[in-house]
Amino acid sequence: MLSFDIRTLTSQAAQVDGVLLPDDDVWEEGDLRPVAGVHVTGRISPAGAGRFYFSGRLDGRLETECRRCLAAAAADVSGDMHAVFADAGDVEVDDDPDVYHLDPHSAALDLRPAVREQWLLGAPAFVECRPDCKGLCPTCGADLNAGPCSCEPATEHRWDALRTHRADPS
Repeated sequence: MLSFDIRTLTSQAAQVDGVLLPDDDVWEEGDLRPVAGVHVTGRISPAGAGRFYFSGRLDGRLETECRRCLAAAAADVSGDMHAVFADAGDVEVDDDPDVYHLDPHSAALDLRPAVREQWLLGAPAFVECRPDCKGLCPTCGADLNAGPCSCEPATEHRWDALRTHRADPS
């Protein structure tokens, strides 16, 4: 469960143990989504009038393409998460980008947008299928992990004068 009744939270803390599923409507087009969801654990507690503090952890797995060879690659995403929620219009935190604003007409505190943001910040931008991935040939596109291709090594013609000079030391 990632949504909590604000009236209950004003008097006591609540334990958080829920999953943000990859098909949840909080995700936006283009987001790196988790394979089986983001598991969120922690505690949300009152932190003053109209304010709440969440401290916990998120864990999930990301599957995408290897940045070098385009094969399937995966990465675990996990980390600590801390978030402050405050009533919209709270002048002390109105301009703070690290504070999540609560709708004054809502009776629930929804952790999903904060979890989504923390997931996206913690997810690696590039994933490799293995540390020694050789990638693709820039000429023919062959997977160099399967073996060398038959292409001639690419040379940069701007260096030809130096190659000629080094070959002929006179």
